[in-house]
Amino acid sequence: MKNGRPMQWGRLIGLFCCTVLSFVGLDRTALAQSETSQTLATPDSYKSRAFAMEGMGSFAVGPLVPTLYGNPHLFGDWGGVQPWLTKHGMYFNVSLNEEYMGNVTGGRTRDNVLAGQVAGELDIDWQQLAGVKGLWTHLLVVNGHGRSLSHTLGDSVTNPEQIYGARGNVVAHLVSMYMDKSFLNDRIILSLGDIPTGSFFAFDYVACSFMNVSVCSNFAPGKYMPGGRDWPSGNLGGVLRLRPTEQTYIMGGVFAVSPHSYNGGISGWALAQSGLGKVSSQIEIGWMPSFGKNKLRGNYKIGAWYDNSRYPNLYEDINGNSFQQTGLARRYQAGVSTAWFMFDQMLVRNGPGVTDGLIAIGGAGYSQGNVVAMRDHEWVGLVETGTPWHRKSDQIGVMFQHMDMSRTVALQQESSLSLGLPFISNQWGPVYGVQNWENVYEAFYSLHLMRATTLQADFQYLQRPGATTTFKDAAIIGGQFTTNF
Repeated sequence: MKNGRPMQWGRLIGLFCCTVLSFVGLDRTALAQSETSQTLATPDSYKSRAFAMEGMGSFAVGPLVPTLYGNPHLFGDWGGVQPWLTKHGMYFNVSLNEEYMGNVTGGRTRDNVLAGQVAGELDIDWQQLAGVKGLWTHLLVVNGHGRSLSHTLGDSVTNPEQIYGARGNVVAHLVSMYMDKSFLNDRIILSLGDIPTGSFFAFDYVACSFMNVSVCSNFAPGKYMPGGRDWPSGNLGGVLRLRPTEQTYIMGGVFAVSPHSYNGGISGWALAQSGLGKVSSQIEIGWMPSFGKNKLRGNYKIGAWYDNSRYPNLYEDINGNSFQQTGLARRYQAGVSTAWFMFDQMLVRNGPGVTDGLIAIGGAGYSQGNVVAMRDHEWVGLVETGTPWHRKSDQIGVMFQHMDMSRTVALQQESSLSLGLPFISNQWGPVYGVQNWENVYEAFYSLHLMRATTLQADFQYLQRPGATTTFKDAAIIGGQFTTNF
């Protein structure tokens, strides 16, 4: 027993709403044709639209550069404005997500919270607008409100919500701002700018059907490290994506690493921060097969990144002893590494869309435990979309997650306990005991209400909240409302 336990902007929009807006229920429609003249049917969600994000280990068929042509809005075509915009290569969307959650039992305290955000994004296809082939630019901003349930739960290891916090208390918090340039009929795509690294690497759009954010859109612990941050924080840098075949891709990226708590400052707009001398280098290889006469799509990826910054050891002083006990300076480690394997595979097809069916998802992630409090994270789940019970736009799912904290952070906490010192907060926030492992069980049902609008019910059970035995297991119920204007 371990530790004693029993893009193109059309592509970014799918990605963005997967990570930022959770489950935005959209009417069944089709993505516009790309430069390869391929059109794909998409299920009833922006998240499902993320399959078309070429180079991210997605369900895309070939090197697509999809747009949001035909994307439904609650208010239709805005009196003709949307068709005019798309005709000129501009794809503009405003979306709302509201989430409510409370723990009915367990945790540090009983509490319930309401949190949400409004998000706006603009993709521009410069080939349509100005005749510049293969060039897109992207801008994504959010405005949020509310607070996190995790802090009152006494659990900073996982977060039951996808959306929480005021996003810097600014009108428009910058999430990403970058350009894509494609070459050789989209076989090669170069992206440059302010990019949430987790929106390209270790990305799983299917997992974002679940409200727990630990695997949406990429996994903890990697996305909470400065060299691999996901939304709403980006890193200055670039990504090069290569498609040797229609079913494979190789992707590499280099990003500047900010030594500050927030890349781009609290508002996201302070791109030229001080101390950007170190870099994070990322690589991912993916395979996207299709099996049988029903074209059961799969998505398999393996990757890693290395950040050459120096980070303090969680336990050791310069001589390898407890820095709390000796009072000596902490030992600094040169670099931190993270690795992952992720997959999703359709098992049964229910309809023509690439996600219309029963899909198995899973993965495992690892980060260097002497400087990162969470060492490894495993998950597995099932999602049913295009349902066989005659509600083709609804979705249902179950997932199990397991998270191990590092032995090094446990040594630090045992040292605090023996010395009578308060526990030291780590990358995940306050600590309430010696951390070991935590399990999360989740089930949801997403109900399509009307055009571009979804209501989702969610249940989560957190075993050993905060990866300790300090608090009782927590049962959490909640839901979210999403719509695309």
